[in-house]
Amino acid sequence: MNTTSTGNRESGRRATECRSERLPLQGHKSRRVDAAFDGGHISSDGGLLLVRELLERLPLLDRLAECFTDHRDPTRVEHSVRELLAQRVLGIILGYEDLNDHDRLRSDPMLALAIGKADVTGAARPRARDRQAPLASRSTLNRLELAGPNIAEGERYKKICFDEVAVQRLLVEHFIDAHPEAPEALILDIDATDDRVHGNQEGRHFHGHYGEYIYMPLYIFADGFLLSATLNTAERAPGSLALEDLERVVAELRARWPDVEITIRGDSGLCRDELMKMCEDNEGLHYVFGLAQNSRLREEVADAMAEAPPSSSRATPCRTAPARKLSGSDYRIIGCARTSYSRGRSRTA
Repeated sequence: MNTTSTGNRESGRRATECRSERLPLQGHKSRRVDAAFDGGHISSDGGLLLVRELLERLPLLDRLAECFTDHRDPTRVEHSVRELLAQRVLGIILGYEDLNDHDRLRSDPMLALAIGKADVTGAARPRARDRQAPLASRSTLNRLELAGPNIAEGERYKKICFDEVAVQRLLVEHFIDAHPEAPEALILDIDATDDRVHGNQEGRHFHGHYGEYIYMPLYIFADGFLLSATLNTAERAPGSLALEDLERVVAELRARWPDVEITIRGDSGLCRDELMKMCEDNEGLHYVFGLAQNSRLREEVADAMAEAPPSSSRATPCRTAPARKLSGSDYRIIGCARTSYSRGRSRTA
């Protein structure tokens, strides 16, 4: 690309004039190598074509959009709720987590194609300033993210609301629909993880274990399907917030599969009296929770640990299964806990 400078009579400054040409570079053996700047609309996000195929087969975004109600003037709407959701979700899939990333992404023809826009270049948009940008701006996406279950009286901008119960139920319904027959038993894995925050975001909390300012979302999975995802702040233990999510997911599963046996599995952060009591008070509901180490537990299992192979206490490159030392039978009862619990319970090591 060659550039020349021309004078600006009104301002007296020099303006740059660009001309697109091919720039010959050093060849490679018998091949000619040129640099060209006339490629038209170009995207570096080719992986979106695979995501597009997935969305065609897995219409989760369509079902999610049905949980929203759009009160905008239909004569002025350029981006449907489904398209806004798809733009935000696909951006996150690509690694663009922030809304300001969409200042550039809104001009990406590949993203517009994956979303399903008929005009993937934006050339037909009514306002001249929006042409060449087929997708929504970050301001429009921000109004979607700030949507709530209700619209405040006199609200001028946030005109989209959602059904919170329907959104929560969607993932469980998707899991159930993927199983033509009711399973005999299910294992629900529940766990929290760290979601690092940047800057002074509302609700941020420093977590000593992770050494970061984080949020701590809580997830429930079954057979690789996500059933629940709740964004929580990190100043409270995740187990203290899990009861409501578990009760909801179990109730939705039992409503369709009343006879299914359900086992809830979690680490020591979920070993709380209210969670165990919920399982004990409901037939066919079981639990397996980890238990944090303490001096009494270490004393109880000291002999078994001493007899266990060394590989059971540390990972080795060639070990494919954990080594186990069992005492007496398939498990050892090492005592009953009563402190802070509503009843005594057996523990296994």
